[in-house]
Amino acid sequence: MTYQTRARQAELSRPANEDFKRSFSSWFWGSVIAATVVHFVAFAAWPEMSVAVADTVEPETRIVSMPKVEVPEPPAPIDRPAFPVISEKIGTDVTIPEVIFEDDLQEILPPPPDNVEEPSPETPHWVPVDVHPYIKNRDEITRALTREYPPLLREAGIGGTTRVWFYVDETGKVTRTQVHTPSGHTPLDEAALRIAPLYEFAPALNRDKPVAVWVALNVTFRPR
Repeated sequence: MTYQTRARQAELSRPANEDFKRSFSSWFWGSVIAATVVHFVAFAAWPEMSVAVADTVEPETRIVSMPKVEVPEPPAPIDRPAFPVISEKIGTDVTIPEVIFEDDLQEILPPPPDNVEEPSPETPHWVPVDVHPYIKNRDEITRALTREYPPLLREAGIGGTTRVWFYVDETGKVTRTQVHTPSGHTPLDEAALRIAPLYEFAPALNRDKPVAVWVALNVTFRPR
């Protein structure tokens, strides 16, 4: 087989892709030249285009007069804090003068006046105490309130409070009573005085010693 025959067979056996690659350059430049010619003809055939300017109306300018504002004076500058001052050193020879207490202060105090009258036990008066008396038989007093409640006032739904003076002796027994503040209903005040002697107290103490005192307590009648 001759050389020309082998070359011809080799050329026929090349794939189509190789042929396309070989012809790409000529197709590319031909396309660029054709696009350039088309654009040139288009710009030459059509007139120049321009953007229309829209009519604009300038807004009316309004002048507003501002009121005159008085600017306050700036505040005074704050003073710098004072620097601490170191006091003088106190010596160790400072002493407190000696204080002498008397053994019996009662001898120093003046004697009480001779014309002071003792309060009458019949009249309520104040007595100094350390421990006040307290009621010991509250349950019994509750039953007495129910028993002595005037029936007419209880059925009518009328109640009230009578404040009563109690004179409690050294044993805690009530020896005298009288109305301190009336309730506004005489039957309730009378019932409160009937109940008052039934109270039993722990005696009042003054320096651990039982003393007789006057005590004011409320006696209250409540309708059910």
